Amino acid sequence: MKQIKFAVLLVLLLTSFYNYAQQPPAGRNKVKVTGKVFEKVSKQPLEYATISLMAPNDTKVIAGGITNPKGEFDIAVAPGIYDIKIEFISFKATEIKGKDIQSDTNLGAVNLSEDAAQLNEVVVRAEKSTVEIKLDKKVYNVGQDMMVKGGTVSDVLDNVPSVSVDTEGNVSLRGSDNIRILIDGRPSNAINVAEALRQLPADAIDKVEVITNPSARYDAEGGSGLINIILKKGKNQGLNGTFIASTGLPETYGLSANLNYKTEKLNYFTTAGYNYRTSEGGGLTNTEYFNADGTPKRYLDEDRDTKRTSDGFNGRAGLEWTVAPNTFWTNAINYQKSTGDSRDLINYYNYDNTHTFTGTSFRLNNGDTDSENVEYTSNLIKNFNDKGHKLTADLSISRNTDDSNSIIDASPNFNTTLNNQVQKQIQVQADYVLPLGKGSQFEAGYKGSFGDLNNKYVITDNEGAVDPDLSNTLEYKENINALYTQYGFKINKFSYLFGLRWEDTNIQVNLLDSNDFNTKKYNNLFPSAFISYEISDQSNFTASYSKRLTRPRGRFMNPATNYSSNINIFQGNPDLDPSLTDKYDIGYIKRWDKLTFNTSAYFENTKDVFSFVRTPNGTTEDGTPIILSKPINLGREQKFGFEFTLNYSPFKVWRINSNFNFYNVKTTGENTYTDDLGNLVVQNLDNQANTWFARINSKLTLPYKIDWQLSGVYNGEQKTAQGKNLGQFAMNTAFSKDVLKDKATIAFNISDIFNSRIMRSYTYLPNDTTGESQNSYGEMQFRKRQFNLSFTYRFNKPKSERDKNAAPKNEGDGGGDFPG
Repeated sequence: MKQIKFAVLLVLLLTSFYNYAQQPPAGRNKVKVTGKVFEKVSKQPLEYATISLMAPNDTKVIAGGITNPKGEFDIAVAPGIYDIKIEFISFKATEIKGKDIQSDTNLGAVNLSEDAAQLNEVVVRAEKSTVEIKLDKKVYNVGQDMMVKGGTVSDVLDNVPSVSVDTEGNVSLRGSDNIRILIDGRPSNAINVAEALRQLPADAIDKVEVITNPSARYDAEGGSGLINIILKKGKNQGLNGTFIASTGLPETYGLSANLNYKTEKLNYFTTAGYNYRTSEGGGLTNTEYFNADGTPKRYLDEDRDTKRTSDGFNGRAGLEWTVAPNTFWTNAINYQKSTGDSRDLINYYNYDNTHTFTGTSFRLNNGDTDSENVEYTSNLIKNFNDKGHKLTADLSISRNTDDSNSIIDASPNFNTTLNNQVQKQIQVQADYVLPLGKGSQFEAGYKGSFGDLNNKYVITDNEGAVDPDLSNTLEYKENINALYTQYGFKINKFSYLFGLRWEDTNIQVNLLDSNDFNTKKYNNLFPSAFISYEISDQSNFTASYSKRLTRPRGRFMNPATNYSSNINIFQGNPDLDPSLTDKYDIGYIKRWDKLTFNTSAYFENTKDVFSFVRTPNGTTEDGTPIILSKPINLGREQKFGFEFTLNYSPFKVWRINSNFNFYNVKTTGENTYTDDLGNLVVQNLDNQANTWFARINSKLTLPYKIDWQLSGVYNGEQKTAQGKNLGQFAMNTAFSKDVLKDKATIAFNISDIFNSRIMRSYTYLPNDTTGESQNSYGEMQFRKRQFNLSFTYRFNKPKSERDKNAAPKNEGDGGGDFPG
């Protein structure tokens, strides 16, 4: 009972201790008490450990504070003699009796040991917020979110502040899809990243980090920033784990296990999961065709109904070995296997110029997919001391295959498509961190990434003849070598971090069937600069700059054609060049007892930005012009915006977090193409638009300890160069209840309560040669409303656990962005 009372008291007083540090007795000069708190075995810094200063033989706290993510504390106190107590939940407290403090005092490194008895008895624990706001990143703790139970990583990302996932699974950050997605600090090696995220279960994810302006230590890839997905790893001593079973409508089943066995030197961890998912969707495209004089020519309505099923297995097994007290080596194998079927039915309804029905036709695309991904990763960390001097080395080897085939039945003929992809990837990385006295730090590192992709795409007609205009074999080879260095230091309340990264890129884009060979070689310097000013212990101001790059990949460069519709088709562009972005960000963060507020203004200037354009391809289908959508290097894009994120806990049982983003985008550029008459057509694609999106999430504990979560998101209307995208609203809800003495949890969630998550758009497409034009209205819903029920069982594992015992991981991060 004493431990329970202590845990509850600690949760209630956590932030108030921090404020005491700023309030020494009036009329006396302040001195500083500093130090660091670590976990004794792994030497991992303990964030949120509490330090209390009391008068000798008195329990009343005179001053106190909490540690930052590096385990550091800095407390102002009047000179005197104090008893000092350092505490952390489920660890044995350390006490320093009768410490005489007359001037600035450094207590050095304080090592806390785990209290096994307390770990077993403590039921009430400090629970981290779903969203943690930090100076250089936002951290989303997946375990606290009931919305994603039984879901996928795409569902997780769609709940993260500043992040959006569209109906096709594509991820964007602050409204831009020029981002880099990392898994455990390493780039995702999947061929189709959007599809891979839909296959990975949410239960395998520990947290997600959003870094909008990365420093030089990170890959320059990702014009708008990075999203780092951190997978679960076991933390507690002994054997522990979690089992999760889920089911849902439309028909969905899932079963996963997360097991861990930890000894003093070895930590075995494994995650395995099977899922069967059904996604039902649909859409429509209504098009009006006009003569040169503006009178109606004809009408065409397309009605689409889709259904996708997938069987997937995801497995991960690894071993963390404490080679020595300061050396840690982790090896892991990730395996993913999935198969699926899809049914895409499009009905065409034709009308004449008076909108009188003239006939109908259909197009049925039945396809199947088969993908397999295997990856081996190795991570070695050598800590030279407990002050941050360390060397890390990483290796990743992967092989991914992605095969899809389909039969397209249409009146009066049919086609078949074959799309087979094989990708091999090797990545090596080394990072070195050297503290240089108090408040300064030097870093340097190397990274090599070597990839090879072969993509064979074939379309045949009903007689088995290959269509040479739409079929080809893509060979894509990419070799990237990078070096970086950065130096950070602190002067008074200012912290500085300056870095420089150099990347050399060698890319081959070869179309083997048409003997079209292209080589792209370039190298770039990517500077970065960060300045932070500590206004007070509760508020900080930051300013940052970085240069970023976005390389075209995946479907952007793949000449394979999306042939599900024979009049609205998509095709990649292998001639795309990379885009370069200059990013500027000014941020402010303020913390109160119950409220954390973070706001930032940002500006992005991008050259050779990617943009999708729609043009007639010069052919028709039953008299209907075929429209080709493809990406091009448009010219320049300038984005200016601001956003704020808010965490608010009005009561102990209620937590709210919200995110709002508003931005203005200005694009300038033109597209030139030759029409079917041989005329040169120039499309002016200059455009300027304002848009915004907002998200709010509320978690409330109801009577009988039932947790209720409700979230809503709205994406505002946005004008495009060839039309506009309409606003989109969606709302999700979830309920959960702990059972079996808190060893298990039952959760029920509804995704898209009002079935309103539909992408709606208008497109206006003139023909500058003939004077004819067409207007289209389209709707697309990738996944309709879904219901999920899950059951989670934990053994030898508390419901909410801190990352206490795991060996310190690199996680793609060489150290804190701001020294000191």
